[in-house]
Amino acid sequence: MIYLDHQASSPLLPKVLDAMLPYLTEEHANPHSDDHAAGWRAADAIAQAREKIAGRLGADAGEVIFTSGATEANNLAILGLCCEPVPRNRILVGAIEHKSVLAPARALSERGFKVITLPVDASGIVDLEALSRLLDDRVLLVSVQLVNNEIGAVQPVDRIAAMAHAVGALVHCDAAQALAWRAIDVNALGIDLLSLSGHKTGGPKGVGALYARHDVRVQLRPLIFGGEQEGGLRAGTLPTPLCVGLGVACASEPDDSAVRAWQGRRDSLRDFLRAHEPNMVIHGPVVGRHPGNLNVGFPGVDADQIIAQLQPDIAVSRGSACTSGIPEPSHVLRAIGLDAVACAEAVRISLGPLTTEQELERTAAAFARALLAARAEGRIAVAG
Repeated sequence: MIYLDHQASSPLLPKVLDAMLPYLTEEHANPHSDDHAAGWRAADAIAQAREKIAGRLGADAGEVIFTSGATEANNLAILGLCCEPVPRNRILVGAIEHKSVLAPARALSERGFKVITLPVDASGIVDLEALSRLLDDRVLLVSVQLVNNEIGAVQPVDRIAAMAHAVGALVHCDAAQALAWRAIDVNALGIDLLSLSGHKTGGPKGVGALYARHDVRVQLRPLIFGGEQEGGLRAGTLPTPLCVGLGVACASEPDDSAVRAWQGRRDSLRDFLRAHEPNMVIHGPVVGRHPGNLNVGFPGVDADQIIAQLQPDIAVSRGSACTSGIPEPSHVLRAIGLDAVACAEAVRISLGPLTTEQELERTAAAFARALLAARAEGRIAVAG
């Protein structure tokens, strides 16, 4: 199979697996057992992983909180900060945020907060004029992702943070899709809270982290209760192998030339597909998007038909894996102006940094065959 769903989950890097293996096979101790050397070794491994993550972000190790993934990190950032209404009772969230941001934000409306959605343009970029109009001393938090998981749009987070800080608001950023291909300096970007995921960047599933600036961390309240792990913010035994794996995955920033080559292969696939299907539509920004992201539509053909025809040889998706099985148009595509029909035609193709030109040529040919077969079957009706 040619795997082109890297934004849903990326393959585990060999160096990550190598680092994890001792803690899966030999080092069994609980990292919170401080009565013996085995526990000390596990705790030290987690401390080193925390340092690596912090180093990648330009942060202090004490600002990194391990979680089960970006979903939990997003929930801890939003719900943990907004425990009860205060004079600042407004939360601003981008219209194309991941559902693990939108859902806890909606839950805050039941706590007395006013949640306001920030509109985006046709490329998926937050409307900064609308943001400016909405920012005032009633806003507690602005949550905007760094890179979108469906259309690859990259938000101007540094400008958004400067605008938010000017009125005393805090900034949360879901950076799950960014870590694999770009530098992230929380101080340069002006981010107060930032969420990470292991399996979007060559690390293991089941682990993530929340960066919380020191003075913001003390404002957070836990969502999970029990022990006093993670400074009382996240009860439960830390999974040593997963934490080690996340640390290794975060340890090195991608090489600029490798990222340019990655982007070049993505553009080659775009050109291959367009050669077969001149009417292909591209959703999201023309430039400045995730180097592996290509979200396209083929007029007159439902995405489900194409994807079914590609099985079992090519792995692509309709969009976010967290919305699979939900029979409704993508909120991301709706937010950038697509109607229900265009949403139903959209296919997300996400290349990895090691996807080859040969794989992409085979993929384009497979798409051409799938389109012919799907059109021969006839269009499936799309609900409005």
